[in-house]
Amino acid sequence: MDIGFAGLGLMGRPMALNLARAGTPLVVWNRTAAKCEELRAAGARVAASAAELFARARTVILMLAGEEAVDQALARGTPDFGARVAGRTIVPMGTTSPAYSRGLEADVRSVGGVYVEAPVSGSRTPAEEGRLVAMLAGDEAAVRAVRPLLAPMCHETTVCGAVPGALYMKLAVNLYLITMVTGLAEAAHFAERHGLDLRRFVEVLDKGPMASPVSRGKAHKLLDQDFAAQAAAADVLMNNRLVAGAARESGLASPLLDVCHALYEETVAMGHGGADMVAVVRAIEERTARRAAATPAGRGGNAWP
Repeated sequence: MDIGFAGLGLMGRPMALNLARAGTPLVVWNRTAAKCEELRAAGARVAASAAELFARARTVILMLAGEEAVDQALARGTPDFGARVAGRTIVPMGTTSPAYSRGLEADVRSVGGVYVEAPVSGSRTPAEEGRLVAMLAGDEAAVRAVRPLLAPMCHETTVCGAVPGALYMKLAVNLYLITMVTGLAEAAHFAERHGLDLRRFVEVLDKGPMASPVSRGKAHKLLDQDFAAQAAAADVLMNNRLVAGAARESGLASPLLDVCHALYEETVAMGHGGADMVAVVRAIEERTARRAAATPAGRGGNAWP
């Protein structure tokens, strides 16, 4: 039977397109039906409803925005849940809390379904290029069966044990990503306010030991003032909250993440939620402006609190 795919957003659309272009027998569904037309043109079949999607597929990949959207697609908590899930393998590839995933796995198993957690690391461009990194968790046999299906979307897959091991791994990776990109934005702000040529700043970064595909991509977005979303600030804030929640549940300190959390809240509140995560520089600029306004004339920066 077809492989099902639900959720054709910023990440889901290119992921599903890569499956279709690789010849995967694919049926797709999206709450906004118009987003399915590009997939139809690529050879996928289109389901008119979530119920039809599950009726036509034995393995269903979910790339949906948040836990509520997942529950709605699965009809979780309703009599239809069992009919949709029984005998099927459910593969959520979005990011949810580990506790939510643990509970969903239990519910899926209770009605005779199979559950494989498969969150991905990467943003829009790696999704378009089929170069995402997937982290998988679940029953060993189920993971072995799902792993090759992900090849058109993910150039690497890593098995992370039992659920929710993959989501804990994803949140750890996200913690590093969020703090790294926020630090890069602050460094660019520092360089720009000291009159440095930002092109030379980016050149030095690109040639140095800290360079990476992420640093190169994000530094050039800052240089070009290109805030088109690869990973939207609002999504980064959501991920930040998930990481912070998991840290609090485990009694862990997360000092760098907490600072980033506040900055992304400010970024979204300023109206930049749909912009790329490098728009966090706007919150940093705003803090600089507030400090400058609060500093009496003639006092240096060292007098700031």
